[in-house]
Amino acid sequence: MKKLVYAIALTMLWSACKLNSNTNTTLPIYGSKQAVTKSVNGQQVTDTIYQTIPAFKFVNQYGDTITEKSLDGKIYVADFFFTTCPNICPVMHRNMLPVYNEFKSNNDFRIISHTIDPKYDTVPVLKRYADKLGITGNIWWLLHGQKNDTYTIAKSYLVSLQEKNPQGQYVHDGYFILIDKQKRIRGTYQGTDPKEVEKMTADIKILMAEPDQKASK
Repeated sequence: MKKLVYAIALTMLWSACKLNSNTNTTLPIYGSKQAVTKSVNGQQVTDTIYQTIPAFKFVNQYGDTITEKSLDGKIYVADFFFTTCPNICPVMHRNMLPVYNEFKSNNDFRIISHTIDPKYDTVPVLKRYADKLGITGNIWWLLHGQKNDTYTIAKSYLVSLQEKNPQGQYVHDGYFILIDKQKRIRGTYQGTDPKEVEKMTADIKILMAEPDQKASK
């Protein structure tokens, strides 16, 4: 009898563990938010409006214009870099390559990398950088734009950028930012840490499975 009770308890514990492992099916939403009250069918309903990525206009490594509308219906990851970066940028983009390879056949996914040195990182320079990384097609865009536009939109991604410091170096965060189809921030990951990037890959899959993020048919 005791063995039977023990076996049942063990089965219930295993089932509970399995259930708990599947309960994390929704990622948090980051950034500022505000409560908005509106009337729905005569009832006052309070809704939460989250910070979103604003309109933008840049040019990718192919010379194509990329706007926020180019990412409509897409889950994407954003980061900020410059091609002559001697330290974190090469590590970040080496770590991004497995993510690119994992999702490059998924048309509902994109990666965008904003250069913070547009004076040097012209479109041809970005194309050579992409070729060196082995980037082809339209899953991963390297974006060039006016410096002020890039520095302004970085704030929307909660990323810190600085002009060249006294040593002549750019200073920037090394984060990958996960954005959902509603252009809300759903995750931030240290791009130089392979474990963080692995977590991001897992979170992308979790996000893709959310009801309002599933692939269009």
